[in-house]
Amino acid sequence: MTAPSEVRTAARDLEAALRRDLEGEVAFDDYTRHLFSRDASMYAIEPQGVVFPRHADDVRAAVAAAAAHGVPLVPRGAGTSLAGQTVGPGLVLDLSRHMHRIVELDADARTALVEPGVVQDQLNRAAAPHGLMFGPDTSTSNRATIGGMAGNNSAGSGSIRYGMTIDHIRELDVVLSDGTTARLAPVDEAERARRAGLDTLEGRLYRELPRIVDAHAASIASDFPAYWRRSGGYRLDRLPGPGGEPPFDLAKFVVGSEGTLVVATRALVDLVPKPARTVIAVGHFTSVAGAIEATEDALGLDPAAVEMMDRTILDLSRQKIEYAALGSILEGDPEALLFVSFTGDSADDDGELNGRLQELTALWKRHGHGYHTLQAVTPAQQSGLLKVRKSSLGLLMAASEGTRRPLAFIEDTAVDPKHLAAYTRRFKQVLDRHGLNAGFYGHCSVGCLHIRPFVDVADPAQVRTMRAVAEEIKELVREYGGVNSSEHGDGLARSEFNRELYGDDLYEAMREVKGLFDPENRLNPGKIVDAPAMTEHLRDAALPPAPPLRTHLDFEVLGGGGMRGAADRCMNIGLCRKSDTGAMCPSYMVTKHEHDSTRGRANALVKALSEPDPKAALGDEGLHEVLDLCLMCKACKSECPLGVDMATLKAETLAHHHEQHGTPLRSRVFGAIRRLNRLGSATAPLSNLPLPRRLLERGLGIARARPLPVFARRNLVTWFRRRPASVAGSQGTVTLLADSFTTYTDPDVGRAAVELLERAGWHVQLESGGCCGRAAFSKGLLDQAKAQAGDLVHRLADAGEGPIVGCEPSCLLTLRDEHRALLPGDPAVADVSGRVKQLEELLTEAIDDGRLQLRDDAGPAGRRILFHGHCHQKAEVGTAATVALLQRIPGAEVVELDAGCCGMAGSFGFEAEHYDTSMAVGEDRLFPAVRAEPDDTVLAATGVSCRQQIHHGTERTAVHPLQLIREALR
Repeated sequence: MTAPSEVRTAARDLEAALRRDLEGEVAFDDYTRHLFSRDASMYAIEPQGVVFPRHADDVRAAVAAAAAHGVPLVPRGAGTSLAGQTVGPGLVLDLSRHMHRIVELDADARTALVEPGVVQDQLNRAAAPHGLMFGPDTSTSNRATIGGMAGNNSAGSGSIRYGMTIDHIRELDVVLSDGTTARLAPVDEAERARRAGLDTLEGRLYRELPRIVDAHAASIASDFPAYWRRSGGYRLDRLPGPGGEPPFDLAKFVVGSEGTLVVATRALVDLVPKPARTVIAVGHFTSVAGAIEATEDALGLDPAAVEMMDRTILDLSRQKIEYAALGSILEGDPEALLFVSFTGDSADDDGELNGRLQELTALWKRHGHGYHTLQAVTPAQQSGLLKVRKSSLGLLMAASEGTRRPLAFIEDTAVDPKHLAAYTRRFKQVLDRHGLNAGFYGHCSVGCLHIRPFVDVADPAQVRTMRAVAEEIKELVREYGGVNSSEHGDGLARSEFNRELYGDDLYEAMREVKGLFDPENRLNPGKIVDAPAMTEHLRDAALPPAPPLRTHLDFEVLGGGGMRGAADRCMNIGLCRKSDTGAMCPSYMVTKHEHDSTRGRANALVKALSEPDPKAALGDEGLHEVLDLCLMCKACKSECPLGVDMATLKAETLAHHHEQHGTPLRSRVFGAIRRLNRLGSATAPLSNLPLPRRLLERGLGIARARPLPVFARRNLVTWFRRRPASVAGSQGTVTLLADSFTTYTDPDVGRAAVELLERAGWHVQLESGGCCGRAAFSKGLLDQAKAQAGDLVHRLADAGEGPIVGCEPSCLLTLRDEHRALLPGDPAVADVSGRVKQLEELLTEAIDDGRLQLRDDAGPAGRRILFHGHCHQKAEVGTAATVALLQRIPGAEVVELDAGCCGMAGSFGFEAEHYDTSMAVGEDRLFPAVRAEPDDTVLAATGVSCRQQIHHGTERTAVHPLQLIREALR
């Protein structure tokens, strides 16, 4: 056995060599190694180090260095592999951070030349103006990389029409296991023979592969599964056999090889015409079996996709703001839905597509399939449906309870659709016999259902059950002539069974292929051939019990399992790595660094909270660096299907860091923002004079480039006290929370709120006695936040029983969220949080009732309103109420931006070391969208930070929606 000192020396030597030879970053620290020990599977293997290549030369240098030091190497894209393909010992190559260029897009040839880190949706956005797209449509298209899709031979919902990734790869630039490079593409026999004469590893491939094919021709012809939709094993069936016709295509041959044969650095891929029109029939069924049996009718009408989703997924979607639109359009309470899509190339196809919808509806009715068919023919009608369908995996994972999780060990089988109903019944019988529950969803059109039983791999008895079920399902698949790996690859979950599935001769041929490409077994060893048992390297089984830790916040009210349980909810599905929609995760969208994703931060916390002294680990500077760029926007709380609440986790971590290292002066200043703003208002206009910004940056770390707020001498409190007393209203009494920003820097917003509420029939009382604690909470000053919360909550509880409203979403919604963790069990918190309403809800009701009347001859009527919602509002309650209120303005065109976080995030954008990131987040989508608007477009934003950021980044002024409603009053 190698001594630990020798291992450390070898790792240092490898790290030094990589730093010398690569332009990209090299990371061998404990936290990075831990983050890259996991993917979206149930496995974990810690590597020696991680490199982030900038270009193909870096990849070549890394492969050569790993070979020279005898270290295995694992190529990795988004790390969303479900079978453990992207975890392993040695060196991990993160090909997603820098190598994500679309080098060339040739619309005439319908091809794109891309680096492996290009995300599928990124390529589709670039191809869309040309009416093109990448054919395979994965549910992870907003984070799955083309390199990862090629590694797994991914497919998706449209595979009945577009096939699999292997069908769309033309050429690959690769690095071979010895560090040499090659371009793999179809070649005729003359070119194959020429390359076979080279005295290189590439030459040996062209010499020896025909020999392997010839020697095992009989088993290649007979022992591959008959069903076409497969992503397992090496594709010897794709090479011409004895007497077969060229071309000899190594590019397609290595697709699906999971990084065990080559490392791809560029891919030339085919593009396909993008359908111009899509219509969807959504059948409602009283059972999963009924939905599957209805598939045959759908397949007879040439659909683009047939997808099934069971009640488990539906019920979970109803618990998420993000997916609320689906529940509002369903009929009754179905046990399963069947989505059938039909597509056309132009608007001229509308009649034919609608005809097929009607024909399917009639067929299902005639054959007694289902009880209702919803027809979605417009993008607006389809958006909620498609959003939930693509999020099925994440929603299912959200049902995890501690270490009892829905696991992907039998979820990638496929059989001919004609056998699917019988096969699924037998499958369910196996699960029932072993006492396992599972969610059912997937691609009925190609006989692939993703079935994930709930298993606790920390329990050895359940691990044995898992293995027994895997073996039974493997045999059931063989009985029906299906495949064990149909789109998610072999990895660690299924490679162990390949000898049984393919037979000895074909399996030995695959071992010869591995030995030919990779004689030293350095490229992602243990996948496809010579694999460990599927029950080795299990993530949760290897995790030690959580050591005791006393926390300031009550994590039991946030889901149970303590602080580590809250972090360990993350199952690495990687939705936080998306970069074109939503708000999660703003800093990742800028840096493309795993550390800056919600997944990365959650995994770092799991590591810290598993240390023998977790309290000390929470004060570790390495952990602090991982969490540093978290804006605490709370987007992860709603957009992460598992609800990983990184804002709360970071607040607790900061509190422990302060206890060990002291609280920075700047944190104390920002934590006392109400006192600071009150002082600024009292001393205005002197407080608004220019300050020596260089000294402010040096002394407090406040960015000199960031404009400071302007304090109002006549603040909301003084205005409210001096105005005529608010009379009794017909609607009762409403309490308006006078937050620290509306009160002292934006009092006009507060005045608008008071005037609108009174005109709507409410008696308004102003709660201005203290701070909600949000600012202190965000700085980790949790004792201070707790005291502020307790004081405010009990004043509000004593102030009456009417609704509580506010203008600043982060402050108002703190009453519903953070106060539960700060003051667990306090009945006043439940009382107050239950009374919190969005002001927009009350005003919309008043407009609809006629108590508020808006004119159409002035104000923003007839104008375009571009609305940007506050991140906390999106996370906690959604923006529908604000959009609905703005839509009440007669003639106004309201457009809500999907622009993510503005980047300001309270104090984050003021902090010198975060200023560049803050502005980069704004530049991601928000600033370009605002600049693209005509000068007469009205900009609206609910957050004071958002309005500040928009003005600073674009020199355009945004107003609060309440100000627009007041302006439009009759």
